[in-house]
Amino acid sequence: MTQRVLTTRPALPGGGLDRLADRFELVRGSGQGKPEPAELRALAAGVSGILCLGNDRVDAALLDAAGPSLKVVALASAGFDGVDRDAAAERGVVVTHTPGVLAETTADLAFALILMARRRLGTARDSLAAGQWDTFRMDDYLGLDVHGATLGVVGYGQIGRAVARRAHGFGMRVLHHSRSASKDTLSTPVDLPTLLAESDVVSLNVPLNPATRHLIGAAELAAMKPTATLVNTSRGGVVDEDALLRALRDGTIHSAGLDVFAREPMGAELSPLVGEPRVVTLPHIGSATEATRAAMVDLAAHNILDVLAGRPARTPLPGGAALPSAPTSSTHA
Repeated sequence: MTQRVLTTRPALPGGGLDRLADRFELVRGSGQGKPEPAELRALAAGVSGILCLGNDRVDAALLDAAGPSLKVVALASAGFDGVDRDAAAERGVVVTHTPGVLAETTADLAFALILMARRRLGTARDSLAAGQWDTFRMDDYLGLDVHGATLGVVGYGQIGRAVARRAHGFGMRVLHHSRSASKDTLSTPVDLPTLLAESDVVSLNVPLNPATRHLIGAAELAAMKPTATLVNTSRGGVVDEDALLRALRDGTIHSAGLDVFAREPMGAELSPLVGEPRVVTLPHIGSATEATRAAMVDLAAHNILDVLAGRPARTPLPGGAALPSAPTSSTHA
């Protein structure tokens, strides 16, 4: 009997879905938007694998809806905060993600946000488009230099290191704060208070988990320079957005560049940070190039193919199993 695999979107970049369809019966989500949980549970019944996006919620209810046939959930995402890892482990389900393939692309975007926010490029662009550039003034659109500034990288994994490499091309001094505190030729490890106090730009590159939720709040923003820029390409929940809005409005920090938000997607109900002066905002497009998004889907598909063929997953979650196991509770047998 042919195994069934669920993809939560009907079409995705790259050839990954075609490879799955060649090998399995492919069950596809019905719309381009995020499926409702009830729809996913209905589609998941009896599947052996699920290919989903980072904003899909993979919880106990979805895992149980799939049933004991489910062996692997493959995220086309580096982040995995939408997954109930304990529930998956209890049911012996392998969960994979896509590290590595999006690091360089996301670092490109982080640096674009640094340049746009510090140089006030969005404000200048909007003024030009509105027909307001009617004369040359020496004090129009004055921003802050990026070259020679100090960059503080919070989270020094693949993306953080890629941001640090780009900073060296701008002659920046680079500090970083991470759990490993390892030193290399790119950056100097420091504690978080030191990084916040000394950095002209703070780039957030950490996963969202209980330890990092609201890692940057009112106290941390107050510890930054009034000329500092905060850039977030990780997850919106890493920043207390209310505190950030106050800090920007009262001049506690100079500017911010945000690709992620606590509530995604927004639709017409915009965050007050969108449109705020001295804030550059983007709709979570850190990995949005044709090649990178295709590579993410391809890696997710390869993980499903490998696990369902009895081979270890290529990129299981950190600390997670690479092969399925028996459920740890009879409830899930």
